[in-house]
Amino acid sequence: MTKSTIELVCHKGIGKLVSGVALVTSDNFSARYDLDRIKGVFSRPQHALYGQNYVEKILVVNTAKGGVASAWMLNEMVQRKMAPLALLFNNVNPILAQGAALANLTMCDRFDQGDVTQLISTGDHVTVDPTRGRVYINKA
Repeated sequence: MTKSTIELVCHKGIGKLVSGVALVTSDNFSARYDLDRIKGVFSRPQHALYGQNYVEKILVVNTAKGGVASAWMLNEMVQRKMAPLALLFNNVNPILAQGAALANLTMCDRFDQGDVTQLISTGDHVTVDPTRGRVYINKA
């Protein structure tokens, strides 16, 4: 990491180390209701990220909403290569955490420094190291 890299500490997460460009909102997230999982975009008009592509992005959101369907949909998205690289939450529910584990989708939550949707901006380059509970940000 460079001198300009910001290090965030979070709860140890799920998945492998990944790096990519952040897509950030303070809105919540449901794989079932918010996404067009075929086109790879946010499809619910009321969502703050409506129309934006989430595939291969580090998706940073407030919290998860929804239940069991959202969890298994993560696995389906990963298998079809239509998933984010990682999910970062302020807080995530156990069902979505189980879905991320099933899909081997990188996911972390509970950041020591505060609201992750305020700490990371869309366009920042982010590296997520879930086994260490660390996220590194290079500001755009």
